[in-house]
Formats: sequence, structure tokens, C-alpha cells
Amino acid sequence: MKKRAFLVVSIVLALTLVLAGTSIAQQKKFFVISTGGTGGTYYPLGGILAQALTEKVPEVVTTAQAGQASVANCNLIRDKQIESAFVQSNVAFNAYNGVDQFKDKPAKNLRFIASLYPETIQIVARADSGIKTVKDIKGKRLVPGDRGSGTEVDTLNVLGVYGYTYKDFAGVDWLSFSGAAQRLQDKQADVTFTTAGWPTAAIQELAISAKIMLVPIDEAKIKDLTKKYPFYSRIIIPKGTYKDQEKDVATITTMAQWVVGAEVPDEVVYKLTKALWETGAAKMAQAHAQGKNVQIKTALAGMAVPLHPGAEKYYKEVGVIKAEPAKKAAPKKK
Repeated sequence: MKKRAFLVVSIVLALTLVLAGTSIAQQKKFFVISTGGTGGTYYPLGGILAQALTEKVPEVVTTAQAGQASVANCNLIRDKQIESAFVQSNVAFNAYNGVDQFKDKPAKNLRFIASLYPETIQIVARADSGIKTVKDIKGKRLVPGDRGSGTEVDTLNVLGVYGYTYKDFAGVDWLSFSGAAQRLQDKQADVTFTTAGWPTAAIQELAISAKIMLVPIDEAKIKDLTKKYPFYSRIIIPKGTYKDQEKDVATITTMAQWVVGAEVPDEVVYKLTKALWETGAAKMAQAHAQGKNVQIKTALAGMAVPLHPGAEKYYKEVGVIKAEPAKKAAPKKK
């Protein structure tokens, strides 16, 4: 009898633990931030942010995953395969409005959480390629970024103001930042475009193994680009950013933004937005040069899609969005 009683108690205890564990598991929500390739800036900052969010909001298990960057990330949110992602503001704008590569399938469920840091269009050539200006890249072997990526969108925009298309090159190959750097190192490509926060890991590593030239965009073309595409602005990559870079380099930049699916509950987005600015931003600043640019004063800079209500609630609480004054009641008629 004692053995049978012990067995019954053991089974009841085991079932209680299983049910308790199931209840805890059901309470936790899982949340993905899709980033970019491992050689860019999205990936390391996304990992740091995910860790900070999970620590601050333990009921939401946040993970960062390597992705194929902006265009692919917008498609994944549109198709509800992920909850959130880092994307370029220009790509988010195109996705929401059904422009260019999103013409047939717009991502109308894209919602904005925050602008993070400026993403700079960096044109990198082998020093022995003879390329010193963008005009010199005609006829060379080009890597415009991953196919369909935000970097490729920027490449095409820059080429467009110079009157170039892919037909003007000796060869075009679509690769990640790391893959492009490897091609330049192996002398299998002459020039590549990289849109990311500087310093970018893939370019840093390339500059150590091969002599490179950071190619400036002509000032007149910068004016053309910023006039035609208002989400761009002029920026300088300061000398010394990369090995043997002896001069400041003029180029253009856009904002890296954290976007989310409209279907993610308001309360979840509110808590994650709060955690971003109370913990995540400081951790990113400690870990990466571009993390220092993640500041609440530019949280709404270049917002390209509608603001998620959960994020809006937080920004109103802290005064980033000023509350509208209460309307005075109309005087009663006598």
C-alpha cells in the first residue's frame, strides 16, 4: 500500500510540475528581430538589443537572427513569418507604399518602432583598380550587395544619377558584405557598395588584407540624390575610419529603423520600446561605434511608415510626442 501511495503521489507531483511548466511556457511570448548578414552592422547590434530586451522583459523571449537585410526583412514581416526587423528607411517607405520591387506586393502591415542610427552608403574599391571617383567604376566588375537588399536599392539609385545601369559593367555579382569583401580580396571584383553603419566589420577586415580606396560621391551628385530621394542626406566618413584612409570621404546616408508587424499586440511593443530606451540603447553604445548614435532624440527621425500604437504610447509618456491639448468644451447655449 505504501508503495502504491508513493507512486500515486509521485505521478500527481510530476503532472503538477508538467502543468506548471506548460503554464509558464504559455505565458512567454517569442519575438524575432531579423537583422542582416554577419559582416554588417545590423547583426551585432540586433544581438545586443535582443539580449537586453529579454533581460528587461523576461516574459517576451527576444531573439535576433541573421537575415538578408532590408528588402527580405520587409517581405518576411508582410508574410507574418517574423515579428520585427531592422530595415533602411528608404526600403521601408517603398515596401509600405508598394514602390519599385514592392509594386505588386506592398507590406501594408509595416509599423515603426524607432530610428536607430544613420546607415552610410560606402563605395569600396581595390586600390589597384584605378578607381578614384564613381565615374571610374564604369566597365569594372561590380558587387552591388545582396540581390534585392537595401544596399542594392542604394547602388541603383547612385548609379542612376550617374546615368549607369548594370549593362555598363564588365560583370555584376550579388553577394553579402562578407562575400563582396572576399571577392575584392581575391581580385575577382573591383568595387562594391555597402550600406551600413561605419565602421563596418567586413570593410575593416578587407582593409587589413588588401589596400582599398573609399570612393567619394561627387558633391553635385549628392545634391541630385538628396533632392530626388528626401530620405538621403549628405554625410562625411572621417579619415582614419578604415586602415590607410587618409582623407574624409563625402557620401550619403539613410536611417536604420526597427519596424514591426501591425499584428503584434500594443502592450508587447510598448514594453519592448520602453526597454530599448531604458536599457538596450546604452548596451549598444557600449558594444559598437554605431550604438552611440542610437539616441531617443532621433527616435522618430525619417519615420517612413506609420508608428505602432504601442511605441506611440511610450513616446507620449516620455514627451517625445507632445500630447495634444485638450479641447475646450463649447459654451452652453442659454
